[in-house]
Amino acid sequence: MLINFFFTLRAAKLKVSVKEYLMLLEAIKEGVIENSVDQFYYLARTALVKDEAQFDKFDRAFAAYFKGVELLTDFTQEIPLEWLQKKLELELSPEEKAAIEKMGWDELMETLKKRFEEQKERHEGGNRWIGTGGTSPFGNGGYNPQGIRIGGQGGGKSAVKVWEQRAYRDYDDTLELGTRNIKVALRRLRRFAREGSELELDLDGTIHGTAANAGMLDIRMQPERHNKVKVLLLMDVGGTMDEHVSRVEELFSAAKTEFKHLEFYYFHNCVYDFVWKNNRRRFAEKLNTFDLIRKYNRDYKLIFVGDATMSPYEILQAGGSVEYNNDEPGAEWIQRLTHAFPKYAWINPEPQGVWQYRQSIALIQQLVQQRMFPLTLSGLEGAMRLLSK
Repeated sequence: MLINFFFTLRAAKLKVSVKEYLMLLEAIKEGVIENSVDQFYYLARTALVKDEAQFDKFDRAFAAYFKGVELLTDFTQEIPLEWLQKKLELELSPEEKAAIEKMGWDELMETLKKRFEEQKERHEGGNRWIGTGGTSPFGNGGYNPQGIRIGGQGGGKSAVKVWEQRAYRDYDDTLELGTRNIKVALRRLRRFAREGSELELDLDGTIHGTAANAGMLDIRMQPERHNKVKVLLLMDVGGTMDEHVSRVEELFSAAKTEFKHLEFYYFHNCVYDFVWKNNRRRFAEKLNTFDLIRKYNRDYKLIFVGDATMSPYEILQAGGSVEYNNDEPGAEWIQRLTHAFPKYAWINPEPQGVWQYRQSIALIQQLVQQRMFPLTLSGLEGAMRLLSK
């Protein structure tokens, strides 16, 4: 049975060896786990996956093989699950949507607190309670120009806060590129130098040395030639960025190839008081943004990668983050970063034609002094030219 599982993992480009596969079979034979799919998942991942960056590939291959077996952790929820189960789809005309009033930040938070105190049962299709399929600002599956999504899947991109713990995945830096265009564009940001150990043959020096030595071979060596540019890459992950994963992975993979001195971190929507390197441990192993600023010198080129699509509160309001109550607005942190690293640019994967319709994009453009470029060949070339000045 499991031989097909092994081939499924190999098809997903996971470097699973026969030795590791046999070790998994031996563990099952010895009764290491009970008869549970969940336990088999963790055992198989431990035995077969050597790099945490490959966990997402393993998850997708595992789910495909077992035909959609649910592997998500069952987080304890204070809100009854039946309140959040969507049973109908809400369809409103543009006129009906325009008639729905939008609450301000303080009113939204205070009203949610009252609903928790007052609500005792499930509601669906209404405009007041926590529920589904209505026009209430609390719940999911309906429509509201500005609300708090609780459960369910996003889609309208109008939630100012999300009541759930979400799992993001790291961008894959081993992706095989189908085009060299991105790498060619990034090469505009280069400053070559020869540093370090002398490991490369200096052909011209060897010829001249041998000639000067009356034909006796005089081998000359030199340090390898590397791009000396230092790049600090801050990448938005999760939420609306899920639509752009493949293109950002291409950019990330190309950057890893082109820049020897590349440091990268993740953030969600807007940079706040911490960033992280591993999305699975983003709360346990976070790096304070002040420490980030102190860790890297001003000669690093700072590149933000994100769609800048979020609630304006996430940029302008303390506590505006969709995931936690941040002490300071995101705008403060962006200003600190751009002050600490004078050579910076923002790469936006969203089509440039929609930028004018997103208030948050206009705010980010203002904060980065219009140094926002689309994730296109011409956009990357423009960004690299700016950073190389």
